[in-house]
Amino acid sequence: MRFHFSPKTPLFSLSSSSITSLCLRPFLPSAPKSPFYPSLACHVSTGGNLRMDSTSPDPSSSSSVSVDSVADGLKNQSLREHDISNNNNMNNENKKNNGKLSLEDLNWDHSFVRELPGDPRSDSIPRQVFHACYTKVLPSAEVENPKLVAWSDSVADLLDLDPKEFERPDFPLKFSGASPLAGAVPYAQCYGGHQFGTWAGQLGDGRAITLGEIMNSKLERWELQLKGAGKTPYSRFADGLAVLRSSIREYLCSEAMHFLGIPTTRALCLVTTGKFVTRDMFYDGNPKDEPGAVVCRVSQSFLRFGSFQIHASRGGEDLGIVRSLADYAIRHHFPHIENMSKSESLSFSTGDNDQSVVDLTSNKYAAWTVEIAERTASLVARWQGVGFTHGVLNTDNMSILGLTIDYGPFGFLDAFDPSYTPNVTDLPGRRYCFANQPDIGLWNIAQFASTLMTANLISDQEANYAMERYGTKFMDDYQAILSQKLGLQKYNKQLVNKLLSNLAVDKVDYTNFFRALSNIKADPSIPGDELLVPLKAVLLDIGKERKEAWTSWVQSYIQELVASGISDEERKASMNSVNPKYVLRNYLCQSAIDAAEMGDFEEVRRLLKVMERPYDEQPRMEKYARLPPAWAYRP
Repeated sequence: MRFHFSPKTPLFSLSSSSITSLCLRPFLPSAPKSPFYPSLACHVSTGGNLRMDSTSPDPSSSSSVSVDSVADGLKNQSLREHDISNNNNMNNENKKNNGKLSLEDLNWDHSFVRELPGDPRSDSIPRQVFHACYTKVLPSAEVENPKLVAWSDSVADLLDLDPKEFERPDFPLKFSGASPLAGAVPYAQCYGGHQFGTWAGQLGDGRAITLGEIMNSKLERWELQLKGAGKTPYSRFADGLAVLRSSIREYLCSEAMHFLGIPTTRALCLVTTGKFVTRDMFYDGNPKDEPGAVVCRVSQSFLRFGSFQIHASRGGEDLGIVRSLADYAIRHHFPHIENMSKSESLSFSTGDNDQSVVDLTSNKYAAWTVEIAERTASLVARWQGVGFTHGVLNTDNMSILGLTIDYGPFGFLDAFDPSYTPNVTDLPGRRYCFANQPDIGLWNIAQFASTLMTANLISDQEANYAMERYGTKFMDDYQAILSQKLGLQKYNKQLVNKLLSNLAVDKVDYTNFFRALSNIKADPSIPGDELLVPLKAVLLDIGKERKEAWTSWVQSYIQELVASGISDEERKASMNSVNPKYVLRNYLCQSAIDAAEMGDFEEVRRLLKVMERPYDEQPRMEKYARLPPAWAYRP
């Protein structure tokens, strides 16, 4: 299946069936078809310019405290303002305790604000921000005796931060945004995005404020961002704050995903503000006051597809910003593409009738687009492997680094249901349900590719190739993951399809089933009435007919195991290394949240410790692998 762009026709007039056929819908034969892919607000004119309807009021002038003046004043508190050109000569005398640093000694760099155009204003008045990638703005969340309630030593290690810094009395003040962090230059990023398939115009960091970039001793770049730190120009009608409930979920899940081996943003710490925030949790007209909190998110970059889309949508001189932003991303986050040479011969036939060839060494933007497509495909395949549903796969929630980003109404599968969505606003159409995630990933890549085409960075053939690579990479990775989960050396499509069908029919717990499956023995002589004994704990309340269906499947599975020639012990160890015993089920999150809202954060910390070893048995922690209790099932 190939997709073709033409500047003479509307871009991405792809039918849902064509996208579905590329991804092959590797889940249930009976899975609900994707009823989404509504008409796009994004299209290309005959002149090749992307148009997205949006208003463009002129910004009004306003005065505010200057971020630059605050940053300049903090320079005297810091031992130095780190210069990227001197990274190879970092001053070791500032280090202590085996190379770990204090907050004042962190090695700051501010390449994003240094190399890209910024908003001339630095106030937080909601408005349209033009010709800029960011607005410098100070954290403004009100606090009253803020407290550090959870932290990650492993994330501190990424930053070369001494974990003893968590014990500082002023740490909660600094990471709630109430007290400036020496060396930081706070800003909010400008971006747009498609939300539920419709172009939404300018969005941006409405409640997240980036403090800057830390360069660690390995010369890795890590951005620090405070989520819930107050209003920015991108807050629209919101208050820029975050509640403890959502902050705990983001903190726990970003760390849990990392330890599952899935690319993700990280979380350094969680701080309560001591103030209350009004929220309508279920959007049902019943708001209530909830404890406020700020989570410090950490990522090598928070650039999203929407970071590029907003400038392409505005056209004109802003198309140059798309190129500048792409150059910045390649220079700092894809340097191997910058250094690519013709000698690498990365040329591929597109399969068109004219035998056109895509040469990735002749256009770095094409090579970059292909890599983003493949990273995204690999990420989605890993989500499907562990039963993770993001819930809000808008283009502004898609990382160019292929990271899981923006944890909102996420959920891990309990009972296997391809149509499962954790997002109550997604229930009518289930656009972002579990089974649709591969298709949505491709749809979002299409929007990203159209943006780069609009800025004349890639051709239609190069965009086609990137989308083809998404489909190929997804299927390769997904099939490899399913084979590993089953303990098989090669993918068996018929066996997998029948398994997924059985799981859905009987609503079998996804995580617990694959963990129990490693107990099956490769012994074809086992009597038929004993074949399901190893799965007794996960095949609950099934009648005679369904037992026969499962027995038939297990018999076919055992034949595959015998053919593989791998010992039961070796296969069990291998399967348990890819099939987690523990995942961050929503009911576990909610139990920790309920305790935290009463002032007890021990369950949050205990849950994090369990999720740091998801593939281990962890004696005495088995309760965290149990099925959800009755109260956890909510329409």
